[in-house]
Amino acid sequence: METESEPYVRLATLRQLHQVMADMNTARSLADTLQTVADGVVTGLGYELACVNLVRPDGDLVVAALAGNSAAEALITGRVGSRASWDRRLNMGEAWGDLRFIPHTEGWVLDDDDVPQWYTDGPAPRFEDEWHPSDRLFAPMYTPGISGGSTGELIGVLSVDRPRNGRRPGAWGREALQMYAFQAAIAISNARLRANMQRALVRLEREQQALRASEESFRQAFEYAPSGMAIAEMGGDQHGRILRTNDALCRLLGRPASAMRRYSFSDLVHPEDIGTLLRTSAEGGRAELRLGRRDGTYVWVSLRNSVVADAADGPRFLLTHVEDIEERKRRELQLAHRASHDSLTGLPNSAELRSRLGSRLCQRPGALQPGTVESLDAAYGHGPFADQAAEHNSYDNHLGGGAGTNGNGNGNGSGHGFDLGPGFDAYDAFDHHVHTIAPEGETDDGTKGLAVLFCDLDGFKSINDRFGHNAGDAVLIEVARRLTNGVRDGDTVARLGGDEFVVLADGLGRADAADLAVRLRNAIIPPIRVDGRAVRVGASFGIGWAHCGMTADEVLKSADERMYVEKRSRPKQHRRAG
Repeated sequence: METESEPYVRLATLRQLHQVMADMNTARSLADTLQTVADGVVTGLGYELACVNLVRPDGDLVVAALAGNSAAEALITGRVGSRASWDRRLNMGEAWGDLRFIPHTEGWVLDDDDVPQWYTDGPAPRFEDEWHPSDRLFAPMYTPGISGGSTGELIGVLSVDRPRNGRRPGAWGREALQMYAFQAAIAISNARLRANMQRALVRLEREQQALRASEESFRQAFEYAPSGMAIAEMGGDQHGRILRTNDALCRLLGRPASAMRRYSFSDLVHPEDIGTLLRTSAEGGRAELRLGRRDGTYVWVSLRNSVVADAADGPRFLLTHVEDIEERKRRELQLAHRASHDSLTGLPNSAELRSRLGSRLCQRPGALQPGTVESLDAAYGHGPFADQAAEHNSYDNHLGGGAGTNGNGNGNGSGHGFDLGPGFDAYDAFDHHVHTIAPEGETDDGTKGLAVLFCDLDGFKSINDRFGHNAGDAVLIEVARRLTNGVRDGDTVARLGGDEFVVLADGLGRADAADLAVRLRNAIIPPIRVDGRAVRVGASFGIGWAHCGMTADEVLKSADERMYVEKRSRPKQHRRAG
């Protein structure tokens, strides 16, 4: 009877196995899959109790699902057994293929280890293949190997207990449990993969949301920033080309965004600031420079660059912050102008005058004048002045002028400050400083130099005493205007203090300087209208000459002394009229 019904029982079991395996592969989560695996052992393989022990990332095994006994489920689910204890189990007892059976005669040594266990009671076995309550049967679950066999990594262990027929499983039952464990391993691996994919998708979606939020925050910060912002290319043929600008930068430069994309910053920067821009672009630093507006004017900006780097390709873009500093620059220029200019007349003050004069002078004294014999020796290449003459001519040629010229083709014919006296440094001849020279003697020999005209007003004190300081200030302002109108654009008119003025005029001979002094005196003499009355002042001029080897104070003192000589040379009653 049992033999005849056996095929029918096996067919029913196969149908049950098919159903539980289908359930394993359709579970929606890893937890559902594990519970389905445990339930399938009870419903499909004929065991009263089944437990799924899952390998954790640290290697230990946790009771992840249990079926067949609610009390046992509540007691041991979630408890952990060490990997060492499980390895001991899987290497003792009898090997039934991939299964491991530990009979009660050997399993007593496992009663006190750390693997969670559920003890069942029952009578002692009456025959050889009867199941004993202390028998243990384990079905390891491995990830599938390359050939499809159970040669992969251990992912868990199925432990079963109490077969319903009360007997140890035969060959067919063992094969069914082994096949079920193999399919369960596949289902658990797939469930883990789906869970990992779901977590990855959730993480990716969160990262994308964060990226979109970051991009939106950057876009709003870029577009609505109160100061100018731009993104430009780095490297390649289009290096520096502007890719994107915000409204603030377009308003600052008076150019639409579509037009800005046709330019690079090198197209917009002031020609004098191109070097600063190139250094800033290369280093990703900060600079102050001028950018061109659409109307042709320039605006001062503070430009800060940040290199936006790509981890794979290296630097790709230049994020540029452009801040309008026109007002600050204007205030700085005003402060600098106030520090260097007279507050009443607007002319350069004494400090600025000395600075401009000192920039034209160096500390090299005038050349030693050779005597007749020394001059002949030098002409024939002999004597101590021969080497000086040779180096002198070499230096003149280096500056672009011939021997005996001052760089403008004007013959000097005598010592003019280019000659290098004894003890000079050999490198001094190449300092690129064009030495200032002065005409010699009292006659005009054609030499051009830097004339310093020291002007002192005659009769100014009486105007101050009679009409007050306001009238005196008005006279000084008008005199400053007349002096400025009477000189060339490159000349300097400065107020030294009180009623003293100084004019610096370069490239003049003695006759030119004397003519200039006459013209300026004649410009000052005409009456000046102050508060409805006409007042007159005269002017005394002293002409000094600046040359290298003198200090600015020495030059001014020389001109001042000549002015007093000129003032004393005229009768007092004629000084005001000139």
